[in-house]
Amino acid sequence: MILFAWALPMAVAAAPFAAFVMDARTGQEIYAQNADTRLHPASLTKMMTLYMAFNAIERGQVRLDSKFLVSSHAAAQPPSRLGLKPGQRIELRYLIRAAAVKSANDAATVIGEGLAGSEAKFAAQMTQMARALGMRNTNFRNANGLTAEGHYSTARDMTVLGRRLFYDFPQYYSIFSRRSADAGIATVASTNKRFLDNYEGADGIKTGYTRAAGFNLTASAKRGSKRIIATVLGGTSTAHRNQVMAQLLDAGFGKAPTRVREVKPAPPQLVAEKKVRRTVQVARAEPRQAVANVQLSSSDRPVARASTVAVVTPAAISAAVSRAQASAAPAPAASSGSTLTASARPTRKPGTGQFANVTVDSELLARAARPEARPEEGDTSEKPAEPLNAARPTPAPRGDQSASLSTPAAGSPSLFVQSTQPQPESMALLTAPPPAQRSETIILASLEPEEETAPQATEIVARGSGSGGKSWGVSLGLFRSQHEAEQMLLKTALQESSALGSALSRVANTKRGFEANFVGMNRETAELACGRISARHQNCRIIGP
Repeated sequence: MILFAWALPMAVAAAPFAAFVMDARTGQEIYAQNADTRLHPASLTKMMTLYMAFNAIERGQVRLDSKFLVSSHAAAQPPSRLGLKPGQRIELRYLIRAAAVKSANDAATVIGEGLAGSEAKFAAQMTQMARALGMRNTNFRNANGLTAEGHYSTARDMTVLGRRLFYDFPQYYSIFSRRSADAGIATVASTNKRFLDNYEGADGIKTGYTRAAGFNLTASAKRGSKRIIATVLGGTSTAHRNQVMAQLLDAGFGKAPTRVREVKPAPPQLVAEKKVRRTVQVARAEPRQAVANVQLSSSDRPVARASTVAVVTPAAISAAVSRAQASAAPAPAASSGSTLTASARPTRKPGTGQFANVTVDSELLARAARPEARPEEGDTSEKPAEPLNAARPTPAPRGDQSASLSTPAAGSPSLFVQSTQPQPESMALLTAPPPAQRSETIILASLEPEEETAPQATEIVARGSGSGGKSWGVSLGLFRSQHEAEQMLLKTALQESSALGSALSRVANTKRGFEANFVGMNRETAELACGRISARHQNCRIIGP
């Protein structure tokens, strides 16, 4: 006999309900209900924010001790939050802990802005990564999951993402099982502590709540050789969400085979087409001389103009560009991705104001242009320039590590003539461009409270062992196997949660087969539940004392 306790409140659901259960070892579906319905993911969004952060660390773009600047926009995010202040700098390791354990909205926003330059750019990169992972019904608008138009996902996609976190970054996965963590400025407690403590084998992953989304959870648990990952969207309370999750995981462990060939997911393919900007730089050197610089740059950031600009004609620019490019062609580049600079000293045609007879100084062909500086927010001082051919940071060792986030310095400003040319390039995040200066605009409209501000119901995850003194129930009929009976009970409980109340599900092993029953009900509840079940053309009969 198998018993399941359902502590389901009578409150109306905040959002449509959806669920998906997967065998993590193979990625095979075990159970699905509205699994591809696009719903609000709430803070389950932070799973992708953390996936992007882990990816950046492993690629050497940043390190765990890289300090990220807190913008006014990030500091103004509503609860749950860490309590960051504008202008503060905080290590990435603490931001990750706060986002994963406490589900801090301000920490997640700082991660996004620090990695991509703005939350909007980061959200676009999150969506691109989702496509690369096979999440076909997901679109992100922010890094923390607060309700926004066009921000959605599905139970299936969130389960896929949970599996990718486990397989792609096992060295960081333990963060999702922590009950508390040091987040630098405070010790934070887990929003998922109750489920982790009460469900055997649970080791993650992430909770979520907004009024628009309801109570969400993506969970992973391991028992023996089996690992099950499941997602619940649209729970009516913390207790309801966790009870449904316990039931789903139980069903998953019951159905998944003991021995199966593990199929690990393939690495995501993150190659995209991106237009790059070709710039031609012309600046005055002396009253009777000018310098023409040809730069091939992959940066799409705006460049400051010089305070003094030489007056030249289009014909002069065209001549300078063509001759400089022709001379620069046989010269080897300093390094892959570096800027190629050619210098020419033209002479002025008397009385025309134009330049002619451009000659190329070959000594300057070996120089690589310095990248433009991006002053940090609130800091107008320039930093020392760093050559583009400098060695890229070595990927950090797995676990906590030490490094610093370098910022390139400014080059010489001047007049630019721009053209575009499509070239294949990796995803924007993976090329690690210096982020642009962030806006100080604070938007407080349509913001929803996170987990800590949601009403918390008393939660019971362990299955009960009795009927609570009530002697009525309903029978859904006989089945050939215990698994079939359990699946029918699970499906009915999810569809008729309000009518069944706190009834217990029970599979009775009889001589005629396995009987699926709900017990522990009074007569009125049993009659109401059976009436609703029968209305869906499903077999049901009332069991009396």
